[in-house]
Amino acid sequence: MAGQGLSTDEIQGIREAVAAGRKPRVVFTEAAGQMAGQLGQVVELTDPAASEEFVVVRFGRDELPFSPADVAIAPKGAGRRPAAEAKPEPGQPPAAPPEPEFVLDTPRVPAPRREEPKTEQPQAEPKPAKRAVKAAKPKTPPGLTVTLAYAEGEWTVAAQQGTKALARPYVVKPAEALRMVALVDVPGVQEAVEQILAAERAEAEQQAEKLRAELAEIEARLAELREAR
Repeated sequence: MAGQGLSTDEIQGIREAVAAGRKPRVVFTEAAGQMAGQLGQVVELTDPAASEEFVVVRFGRDELPFSPADVAIAPKGAGRRPAAEAKPEPGQPPAAPPEPEFVLDTPRVPAPRREEPKTEQPQAEPKPAKRAVKAAKPKTPPGLTVTLAYAEGEWTVAAQQGTKALARPYVVKPAEALRMVALVDVPGVQEAVEQILAAERAEAEQQAEKLRAELAEIEARLAELREAR
């Protein structure tokens, strides 16, 4: 029984054979656990990048994935050993020919055979079957949130990814805030920003008019003081 697993050249040969419609015979190695020594047929080779167990082997009626280390190329004539010819004892009819050996594609129930004395040999403790390794799912990055806010006459922008703050709130100009909202293309939000800017503009104009009037009064007072010299 081979115990080295499949080499790169053997994997390529099996891939070509499967593509040609054949099902190469393999034998399970010690790495396969309690299935070691059993025969199977390779029916498919999946993507090695998706999982290390990409060799799909038919065993009986099941088709299970294994890694290249779990199987090896079956030696020629494996599974087809001729049955020993037993001479019939005097007075007994000749024994019926033995049934064909277990075939992986269509399993058959062997016919009952005459029991012969066997020498008991210590059996090695079976190893547990190797569990299939699940492909790890890629970790999804945390969400990114960019916030444009208006409070107390100032526009601010902040950025946060998950619970980590990428950018603390910093002040931007009203024109920049309006351009950011225009990129979102949400009419309701854009109208709200324009109303806030219109209210700020009107308040600024009122303050400017008030300051102009106060400045005119101060300039007139200054002119009177200059004439009094």
